[in-house]
Amino acid sequence: MAALPDSEPALPLVVDRRARPLHDLRISVTDRCNFRCPYCMPAEIYGERYEFLPRREVLAFGEIERLARVFTGLGVRKLRITGGEPLLRAELAELVRLLAKLPDADDVALTTNGWLLAEQAEALAAAGLRRVTVSLDSLDEAVFAQMNGKGFGVARVLEGIEAARRVGLAPVKLNCVVQRGVNDATIAALAERFRGTGVIVRFIEYMDVGTLNHWSRADVFSAREIRDRIHTVFPLEPIAPSYRGEVARRYRYADGAGEIGIIASVTQPFCGDCTRARLSPDGRLFTCLFAGAGVDLRTPLRSGVGDDALAAWIAGLWRARADRYSEERAESGPPREKIEMFRIGG
Repeated sequence: MAALPDSEPALPLVVDRRARPLHDLRISVTDRCNFRCPYCMPAEIYGERYEFLPRREVLAFGEIERLARVFTGLGVRKLRITGGEPLLRAELAELVRLLAKLPDADDVALTTNGWLLAEQAEALAAAGLRRVTVSLDSLDEAVFAQMNGKGFGVARVLEGIEAARRVGLAPVKLNCVVQRGVNDATIAALAERFRGTGVIVRFIEYMDVGTLNHWSRADVFSAREIRDRIHTVFPLEPIAPSYRGEVARRYRYADGAGEIGIIASVTQPFCGDCTRARLSPDGRLFTCLFAGAGVDLRTPLRSGVGDDALAAWIAGLWRARADRYSEERAESGPPREKIEMFRIGG
């Protein structure tokens, strides 16, 4: 789709109570994962006997495509496939093909832990995937093994990153969740490994997503500390955001060797520009990453409700939205129950 001229910006079709447009939809296609990262899916809780969603409760690809079509009709332009680990969903390239054909979807992307990426990257790119983000918390083998909760090594993830680059899923972005005393000492090495490669590393403050990861503010290695740690080794210069709602603060290397991003949900909340809706594998709509409950779209979808009625309902939900959890956390608001991250992606 051709971009609109800069002089004629598209007006948002739906805005919430804080004037935030509905622009991004994150689609979680499975609640299953082959990692057990302690900050997301701790192994002591999600062990071999844990019962994930039965297949009948998970949205079929045709149902996802239909909802995505409704969302793009309301102004969504960016679609991102997430999990759990989305590459565990069989025939995922077929979903990518369906989403890439939507006339108003300007961007179809994927977030993955990279373990299965090398073998699927070519098919995903051929189906119309534009970009990929890979979670990689450290290059240090012992640290990475601890943080993925399975003892897995780094090599296979690196192979997936290289495969994504070869097939043109660019720019490849990496997400690194930084926890004090766990991997903060390894972040400069991660930045160094991908300097000059075109791969963009984004460092993320450890967040209190869900209620089971034993989050403590004392474990947060702040955005300022992340920036200073890297700037000491590789001087950085700030870059302006690319678009409204961009969650990462961008920095370029002063020597021109590329850029990094820092996502500071805890110390520098960005709720005021959040344009993201999230769809869970079982068809629930969440208007905040930290929401306690979602709104069931699967039941009306399967009961024969038409697209116009679905669109009107979703628009009404977004217009009523006033979520600002990260700001409330910063204001020392009371803790509350929150959906676990593996159910709705990051």
